[in-house]
Amino acid sequence: MIPQNFEYAAAQTLDDAIKQIAGGAKPLAGGMSLIPMMKLRLATPERLIDIGRLKELNYIRESGGALHIGAAATHHEVESSGLVRGKCPLLSETASHIGDVQVRNMGTIGGSIAHADPSADYPAALQALEAKFVLKSSSGERTVSAADFFVDTFATALEPGEMIREVIVPLEAQGTGVSYQKMYQPASGFAIVGIALRIARSGGKISMARIGVTGLSGKSYRAIDAEKALEGKAGSATEIQNAAALVPQNVDINSDLHASADYRRHLAVVYAARAIAAALSRSA
Repeated sequence: MIPQNFEYAAAQTLDDAIKQIAGGAKPLAGGMSLIPMMKLRLATPERLIDIGRLKELNYIRESGGALHIGAAATHHEVESSGLVRGKCPLLSETASHIGDVQVRNMGTIGGSIAHADPSADYPAALQALEAKFVLKSSSGERTVSAADFFVDTFATALEPGEMIREVIVPLEAQGTGVSYQKMYQPASGFAIVGIALRIARSGGKISMARIGVTGLSGKSYRAIDAEKALEGKAGSATEIQNAAALVPQNVDINSDLHASADYRRHLAVVYAARAIAAALSRSA
């Protein structure tokens, strides 16, 4: 199929883009999510404003104890950045699992987040990282946590006229172990289930655990009960398995042609246990 007719313009500045978006234009960056939806006529914007070339949105820098990543930074740039690898390895590792080489070279972190696909990889990591997003509109800026941003399937806290300007992730503490484990959907590379883990230890016990989940439900989420089950424990095989079993609890589990709800529930436990074990092995 082909999309319906639409108008296209390339933004010259961020302010120009914001003005166009306030007027009803749909922002376009890498196009890895929007263009396929337009071809299927699941999205029918009348106007597109291309923000993918704006240098004001393409950066990765450290400031104030956090990494600040522009919305137009590509998955490849996030994956390959020495700063991200050194200061936020979970995000770099997660980016390496996205799609294929072509998608990683074109797709952007802001576009993926705004699209809010329930099987996307970033949301799991961003939940575990307790990230924040800076949202910009013609009336100013506001900052929203990852926990509050993802509302439902393809639904976010973005208001009409708003766009994601920046992603903020705290710098990882030294000695924290991280891991992202996923079951791939073979054709698309999306996560049938994806689990992002951060674990810190102190005195032989787990002092901090953060678990982000994607693919299992209609939106990403933190598995807080599983986190609490790990904290204060030594991380034995039994303790890992008990915590992993809590990851799919109390959520509405997706069922589709790729995996039934029961199979996804099973995968969540298996991949959570793998991610916990991997993160523990990397923690100091």
